[in-house]
Amino acid sequence: MEDIIRKRIYVDGRVQGVGFRYKVKYLAPGFGITGLVKNLDDGRVEMELQGTDSGIERLLQEINNDRFIVIKDMQWELISVIEEKGFHIR
Repeated sequence: MEDIIRKRIYVDGRVQGVGFRYKVKYLAPGFGITGLVKNLDDGRVEMELQGTDSGIERLLQEINNDRFIVIKDMQWELISVIEEKGFHIR
């Protein structure tokens, strides 16, 4: 069984005003992902995704397949797993 991890991910591109946060919130439970997503003042989106590495990767691939969302750059770091339920937009 795969370990649970948590990634903080910063996404740059056409990611605000295109339904990015709502798409992530909608898809996350289907991949067993909890966490949060929020817009940043500089035009990027910040996400904290907690789940298996393969679940997180599949979620990111699905988001990248959206015709309105254009991901130009993604930076991530592993952070500590926390006790949490659900997925939230901030």
